[in-house]
Amino acid sequence: MNSWVNSAEILGSDLPLELSGTGNRRALLMDALREAVRSGRLAPGTRLPPYRSLAADLGLARNTVADAYAELVAEGWLAARQGSGTRVAERAAPVTPVHRPRTPERVARPVHDLVQGQPDPSVFPRTAWLTSARRALAAAPDDAFGPGDPHGRPELRRALAGYLARVRGVRAAPDRIVLCSGAAHGLRLLAEVVGGPWAAEEYGLPFHRELLASHGVGTRPLGVDADGARVDGLTRHDRAVLLTPAHQFPTGGPLHPERRAAVVDWARATGGLVVEDDYDGEFRYDRQPVGAVQGLDPEHVVLLGSVSKSLSPALRIGWMVLPQRLVAPVVAAKGEREPFSSATEQLTLADFIESGAYDRQVRRMRQRHRRRRDQLAAALHARAPHVRVTGIAAGLHAVLELPPGTERSAVRAAAWQGLAVEGLGDYLHPGAEHRTVAGASVVPHRDGLVVGYATPAESAYPEALDALCRSLPPVSPPPAPAAPQPPAAP
Repeated sequence: MNSWVNSAEILGSDLPLELSGTGNRRALLMDALREAVRSGRLAPGTRLPPYRSLAADLGLARNTVADAYAELVAEGWLAARQGSGTRVAERAAPVTPVHRPRTPERVARPVHDLVQGQPDPSVFPRTAWLTSARRALAAAPDDAFGPGDPHGRPELRRALAGYLARVRGVRAAPDRIVLCSGAAHGLRLLAEVVGGPWAAEEYGLPFHRELLASHGVGTRPLGVDADGARVDGLTRHDRAVLLTPAHQFPTGGPLHPERRAAVVDWARATGGLVVEDDYDGEFRYDRQPVGAVQGLDPEHVVLLGSVSKSLSPALRIGWMVLPQRLVAPVVAAKGEREPFSSATEQLTLADFIESGAYDRQVRRMRQRHRRRRDQLAAALHARAPHVRVTGIAAGLHAVLELPPGTERSAVRAAAWQGLAVEGLGDYLHPGAEHRTVAGASVVPHRDGLVVGYATPAESAYPEALDALCRSLPPVSPPPAPAAPQPPAAP
């Protein structure tokens, strides 16, 4: 394709859009519109021409312009409302640095958010979801509008059984799947049914440990290294073990194959239960897919999953793939009726999966997150090459390894920059703070930052990375040279 340049009149005023270069025309148009917003030529609130008009002015296909608009709306550069057309989003305005006093109020209200665990809400696939909702409601049986089965809608359980088998290597019939409102809800139900004590990775979500403790289930830490959890530390006294085998949270990396086999052997030998939180299982970038541990032994492993990262936590839809013996007790603990997840949203998700829209959304999010991850790695390479980045082959966050003793100061520095980010120590199990190794007490914690790169809008991400780089500790000074030794006596 030849290099090309074109321009269009937007709302009666000439605004050249330089779509120069070779390659995909939709991508070139998106780059030109982003640059017009960045430079201020398109001010916040400016209404763009209908995509048909712009397509005619630029000599492009209508679908090309429509797709570019839709993608920029999803990224947060533009905003679209029925009846008012497409406009430049208010939050996409160029940001002028403001020097504010360093007050506690500024620290409490961050400008930038790199906390892990939440996708950018602007990328929710509204149009595709609405299409599935209409189809699902039109085909819904009458009983879908009744009290609700605590197992969950059979349509969604069938769709999930097929999807999880195809994508995650899960072995389960629909009657083994019980729907819940998310991984936390699933843990709460399992705590009631299984009891304690449990073992858990020494790095993990504090919320999960606190949730289990609130139901009388104590946890003790298992060490974590480059191969994942040290499952050789499991004992016969442990009723269950909570793991994140697809991508250890938050340190990164899959559980080693030998340890996957070993934890299943432990469960078989002791009657224990492996609770597999399939955290970030679908988001991988530089490695082959890693199947679920549940596929090794469906009778001793529970798989927990949800759409919180792939779609939105607002949907409140998750699932448990259970051993047969636990289905009835978990459903009994849940209650006689479905009080948590809307039946209409369950039906919509079933259609969303079966129509292929969910696969398309995951692929799109995977590409977006990989681009975000690459931007993070490039910024650190250019401005903080002394900081090592780990855990980035999959997931929605990275761990920045810091020199010993600098984690808390880096978190404070980020707060003064208006940046919300968490230290790796925030995820350390309290019981892992001191451990005896070879007769000596050691602290296993290593300093680092857990940086979530999924949350900010596209237009806000570069500034968040800039604030992050300004917050990092400088290069440690090289060690002083050793004093010269006097020559040995003859």
